[in-house]
Amino acid sequence: MNIQQLSKRLETVVSYIPENSKIADIGSDHAYLPCYAVNKGIASFAVAGEVVKGPYLSAKKQVEDAQLTKKVEVRLGNGLEVLAPGEVDCITIAGMGGALIASILEAGKDKLSNGPRLILQPNVSASSIRTWLMDNEWSLIGEDILEEDDKLYEIVIAEKGDPRANYSNEMEKELLLGPFLMNDQSEAFKKKWNQELHQWKKIINNMERAEKTDALVKRKRELIQKIQMVEEVLTP
Repeated sequence: MNIQQLSKRLETVVSYIPENSKIADIGSDHAYLPCYAVNKGIASFAVAGEVVKGPYLSAKKQVEDAQLTKKVEVRLGNGLEVLAPGEVDCITIAGMGGALIASILEAGKDKLSNGPRLILQPNVSASSIRTWLMDNEWSLIGEDILEEDDKLYEIVIAEKGDPRANYSNEMEKELLLGPFLMNDQSEAFKKKWNQELHQWKKIINNMERAEKTDALVKRKRELIQKIQMVEEVLTP
């Protein structure tokens, strides 16, 4: 992977960046995504944010080597604190857990006052992001799911707006599975949720042999409820 060719996952993230955007890539690692987006003329300016010194220095070197220092700024800081309010009109956060992405958005709410497009790619728990968007008046405008190197990735795209706009009366299911993805039912979607079902059923089998506690009974009930919801969606 380099600034000329991204992974399929990151290329898909970039495909949702509006043309000529000013972007911020949070947790940018080697700054491949912002360099690629600027190099291809998709973004006019980019901030690469990194909280860890090592990746921050790698990103700086990458930007210098690509001769993009006038258009890509690498900044050291936690989450959205690397931004000034309203500085960018599109924010990408890719390759973290959904709960962590939601916590980054929550902590940096003051940086989101201009309503930038959010393109979020969680490795797990996309439902945490959908729930945050719902609770904070963001409208889910699109979703994607893809497989790369035997891993399945969801992408969630949102803009400021009516948080219920693309949901139906099956909101609990849709927050878990994604309303757009549920509607499309792609092969990647089916594969992901069949894998989840297999995993949850295995956990329940192990629970049967464990000592019963209130926490275990509650967890088992939650898993059974999730299994029922997913099976209802996957069963034609």
